[in-house]
Amino acid sequence: MLKSLIKNGEETPEPLRAQVTGTLPAWLQGTLIRNGPGLFSVGDSEYNHWFDGSSLIHSFTFSNGEVFYKSKFLKSDTYKRNIKANRIIVSEFGTMIYPDPCKNIFSRAFTHLCNVIPDFTDNNLINIVRYGEDYYASSEVNYINQINPVTLETVSRVNYRNHIALNLATAHPHYDDEGNTYNMGTAILGLGRPKYVIFKVPASTSDAEQKKPALRKVQQVCSVPFRSLLFPSYFHSFGMTENYIVFVEQPFKLDIVRLATAYFRGVNWGSCLKYDKDDITLFHLINRKTGKAVSTRFYGDALVVFHHINAYEEDGHVVFDLISYENTNLYDMFYLQNMRRENDDFIQSNKTFSPPTCQRFVLPLHIHKDCPTGSNLVTLGDTTARAELQADGSVFCRPDMLFKGLELPGINYKFNGKKYRYFYGSRVEWSPHPNKIAKVDVQTRTHVEWQQEGCYPSEPVFVASPGAVEEDDGVILSSVISTDSKISPFMLVLDAKTMQEVARASIDANVHMDLHGLFIPAAAASAATAATAI
Repeated sequence: MLKSLIKNGEETPEPLRAQVTGTLPAWLQGTLIRNGPGLFSVGDSEYNHWFDGSSLIHSFTFSNGEVFYKSKFLKSDTYKRNIKANRIIVSEFGTMIYPDPCKNIFSRAFTHLCNVIPDFTDNNLINIVRYGEDYYASSEVNYINQINPVTLETVSRVNYRNHIALNLATAHPHYDDEGNTYNMGTAILGLGRPKYVIFKVPASTSDAEQKKPALRKVQQVCSVPFRSLLFPSYFHSFGMTENYIVFVEQPFKLDIVRLATAYFRGVNWGSCLKYDKDDITLFHLINRKTGKAVSTRFYGDALVVFHHINAYEEDGHVVFDLISYENTNLYDMFYLQNMRRENDDFIQSNKTFSPPTCQRFVLPLHIHKDCPTGSNLVTLGDTTARAELQADGSVFCRPDMLFKGLELPGINYKFNGKKYRYFYGSRVEWSPHPNKIAKVDVQTRTHVEWQQEGCYPSEPVFVASPGAVEEDDGVILSSVISTDSKISPFMLVLDAKTMQEVARASIDANVHMDLHGLFIPAAAASAATAATAI
């Protein structure tokens, strides 16, 4: 099955009407835009890792009971340079590229010199994010590419460093109720003292008439110094409550010296990430209004985390849920040479794969001076998570296990930063690619699944019904591909309450497996398109 996920995708540049079976809700009006790798070879050259593939953005537009499909490659500088050369000439996460030996010595020397401090690729293949009223293809580097959310055309490239001192930034920002965007990044090289940076982009910052990017009004909320100067923590996402940013400084670290010398040592950037299982994990709480960190030192056992589920405050505690791993073998599973193995061989060779575990941590905000050492400071009655006071005043945190075997979590985003009951995700069992969608009830610790033989759904996206009061009043959207040639790719629409199929829209086109995406209501998509057209 995995071999079918690494073939080169194709563009569907004009809207293609899907064949709808079932009945779509009349209120479902808007566009789901999703991003992921879709081109794994150029000419005779090939990437090494699935996360290296060129970004192929596709959209599913819901309009008056119909669905229209479209897809286009992100026309990044990286994509254009590779296509022009008819080979891969820009390095990616798992693929280090060296000069063409046919070039003259001066050209080769210049290329080597430029790699002393790497200028990362702008192949933004992970997610679609919003800043102001602008939409961008994003990954985890200093570049993002603005796109038109209706036509999928690439508008322009933006460099974070022209607006705020960052080398890296996440592709998983948060949006508050006013429409402001919060994100985190890392300042490593040549940008002052190394630190993690939390920043905010106000909701109304776009200026289409002057063609100025929304980032021009970026505001730094605060910064957090590295605990280890040359080994910053890798982070893919973070948590946010009404008053706090939750940052997990995990012992999955980027080796700065190895990064700076990777090109000359003949290794890829992915090899510069190292997990120290004997280290601890630090949990930082930063007041998002004042920018000040909570002084208590919260820590726990070593873990690896990519995705946060949700976070909220309750009775003097900050509760945050995330998906953790015991090792970093997940990355290795996505090397193309591994994905080409037959299913049985793949399963056998990846027995050490650490399944994703949904965990809840609880951090007490107020610690009484008379609390005895070793006491559990968590007083909430609906969790077994512990926060144990240590003799030096620090707090050791033990998680509550919510669910095992789920990734790519999503919630009703109206409950982001608030106490919630349900999350949705992709079931991960024998392979890193899911074959089920699950709804997890955090309160009862039960779950419901959707599956179809031979079908592989993407990350589930929740869209709330207009005026909904109940948390699960809405639909789940997921792009599904199949290994069965008789089943066309389709957009699946589930009732979020029952997880029963409401409708599906079959697509007569090549549809690729993606990573993350964003649902944009019809009015917002139209406004963004009008802005990019000026």
